[in-house]
Amino acid sequence: MPSRVRVWLNRTYAENVFFMDQLRRNPSDRAVEIHATHGDPDSPVLAAADTADLEPEGLSPAAYVEYALDQCVRRGIDVFVPRLHQAAIVAHRAEFAAAGTALLAPTPEAVAVFEDKATAYEAVRSVGVPVPPWHRVRTADELLAAVEELEAAGHRVCFKPAAGAGGVGFRVITRSPFSLAHLNGFPGPHVQLDLVLDALRRAEAPVDWLVMPRLEQPEVSVDCLTGPDNRVRLAVGRTKNGRRRGFTLDERWLAPARLIAEGFGLHHLSNIQFRMLGDRPVLLDVNTRPAGGLHQLSLCGVNAPWAAVRLALGEDPGVIEPPFLGQDYTVVSGPRPLSPAALPRQRGGAADVLLPAVPAPVQAAQALPL
Repeated sequence: MPSRVRVWLNRTYAENVFFMDQLRRNPSDRAVEIHATHGDPDSPVLAAADTADLEPEGLSPAAYVEYALDQCVRRGIDVFVPRLHQAAIVAHRAEFAAAGTALLAPTPEAVAVFEDKATAYEAVRSVGVPVPPWHRVRTADELLAAVEELEAAGHRVCFKPAAGAGGVGFRVITRSPFSLAHLNGFPGPHVQLDLVLDALRRAEAPVDWLVMPRLEQPEVSVDCLTGPDNRVRLAVGRTKNGRRRGFTLDERWLAPARLIAEGFGLHHLSNIQFRMLGDRPVLLDVNTRPAGGLHQLSLCGVNAPWAAVRLALGEDPGVIEPPFLGQDYTVVSGPRPLSPAALPRQRGGAADVLLPAVPAPVQAAQALPL
């Protein structure tokens, strides 16, 4: 019988409970044991793992690498899927390999390019992938000039941090004065330009924002699996238009995603997002990690997490074509168990607790908050 595989996910998104479910339900006879670490004792990934540790807080990237190497040795990790401190970890790939651990992550060069959105836009534009017009701003005067230029071209304007993930810090600029109308219903992403300018002028340090047009739907996230030989093994687009989700193999989205994944060494799992600028797709963002919604490809008969683990272990799964495209769907949330009370709640040290696996079915259209 094939030997077990030990996989570690560090401080990952809550949706990756489904990533873990799919690893356990792989089509081979291979047993998978999952180790998870997180800074939040109530993260559902801790309860879903076979073993779990609380991560120590306040570690520098270099200190975190030492912590990660120790985890890999003590836990006998075969494949490590790093999210937190990914850049520092991939720079030490040889040390992890010497410890017997394969990293399911891109090259250091790829992570460096896509950590910064402005650098990423410059890089992909140089290889012919369309990008939206954008401005990097740090001051109130730079913001105002960027907004006026984009508005003059007929765009609605938004901004977001040049480095960030998950939509944190994204806002849409409006010139409508603040009124009671903005206090009706739930809070939205719109913010008044005069308030932003005032905040920037009063700030003690410059910001680092990307200012660009508010791109339109559909949004298409292309999940790619790429080998260390720079050949894409899997590329499937997940579409989003309002509540409606679906899948696509349209080359308008897949061709530029393959160009990026193969051209920049986005080895293993990556997620490349596009939206519409007028009537053409343009790049929105590139994630050098598995997307939180990757498990939704199970609706197309694809187990992407298992294929990625096989690739990390040197077992080439070959080119993967979805046997079918799942029907359109919507996303709803659902409950997941928390860790038993035995898991300490303190933030300063690592717990060493054996947790039972959660035998929950794969629910491909669910999503959970981070």
